[in-house]
Amino acid sequence: MVQLEELRQRWQLDSGAEYRCDRNLNLYKSPHKPGLVTQAAAGCPLTITTIDPAGLHVVLCADDYPGWLRIDDIDALSLATAPYQPKLVSRSDIEKAIPGAIAFAQAAMAVTNEYLWGGTVAPNYDCSGLVQAAFASVGVPLPRDSYQQEEFTTTLETSELQPGDLIFFGTPERTTHVALHLGEGRYIHSSGKDQGRNGIGIDSIFDLSDPVSQTYYGQYRCCGRIMAGYVPQKKSNA
Repeated sequence: MVQLEELRQRWQLDSGAEYRCDRNLNLYKSPHKPGLVTQAAAGCPLTITTIDPAGLHVVLCADDYPGWLRIDDIDALSLATAPYQPKLVSRSDIEKAIPGAIAFAQAAMAVTNEYLWGGTVAPNYDCSGLVQAAFASVGVPLPRDSYQQEEFTTTLETSELQPGDLIFFGTPERTTHVALHLGEGRYIHSSGKDQGRNGIGIDSIFDLSDPVSQTYYGQYRCCGRIMAGYVPQKKSNA
């Protein structure tokens, strides 16, 4: 096992400092066990919170999301040249960005892909990872998980849906799935095998002729509109 002080010195690691990912990286629930929780795309800034001989506990700067980075991936971190500064995004900015976010999701569907729990980097996404990546591609930061995205949006009735709004599914207690509305009740999302598909597809909350649409309709919770870009708690409290 690598000794802690050796680890710090070899890679010049510093708890609390911001680093940049030089390649796509996986973050896990634990430094010792499998269990992907999210991914960090190349260029993504993160903060190290704990240095352990088995790995690094980090928090992604853009969405406050925590996870463990494996020791083998430490060489992919470079000290950030400047602290992360979130872009302030208004509803007007979002309306202009929606066509690009939809185009990103449709392009992701056009390549071979499958559902990946914790996936936020092409080609394989989970549901909230696809939504987050689609909006990030056009400069609109969002929270990571579907239930966080529901809490972040303004609730709508289905009659108020516009392209770019989000549709949430799950149980009465909590959202477990999110989709991006395309218009006329059609939505694009990354769906798992247990729901009848393995990857990105298009379904509807109005036309229930497809079995997958039927399955999700039975889990419908609400719709939401993105009114602003997400600002990390660390930055908003600064």
